Amino acid sequence: QAQLMETGGGLVEPGGSLRLSCVASGFSFSRSIMTWYREAPGKEREWVARIGTFPDNTNYADSVKGRFTVTRDNAKNTAFLQMNSLKPEDTAVYNCNSQNYWGQGTQVTVSS
Repeated sequence: QAQLMETGGGLVEPGGSLRLSCVASGFSFSRSIMTWYREAPGKEREWVARIGTFPDNTNYADSVKGRFTVTRDNAKNTAFLQMNSLKPEDTAVYNCNSQNYWGQGTQVTVSS
């Protein structure tokens, strides 16, 4: 059974940083594109970042470009989202996705 599990969310002040992790199991992680999404209250789900099977193959939404970095560790079946210079508008539930698999999400709240 394929599973994705996100961790690392929390409450942080504007300008702060968080690192989200997404641990995968039950499918071939090293051969899979990993994508991060977020969904804020009252808004549609938004694509945030994607990393291909090669670690230098990354794409970012304009809203996070230059602040967020997506990486992967195939030995640990884990994808990461390093989030710096966080803003209140980054507040959302963050999910990782691969193929048709979704994690349960982790809450990120940016507030003073």
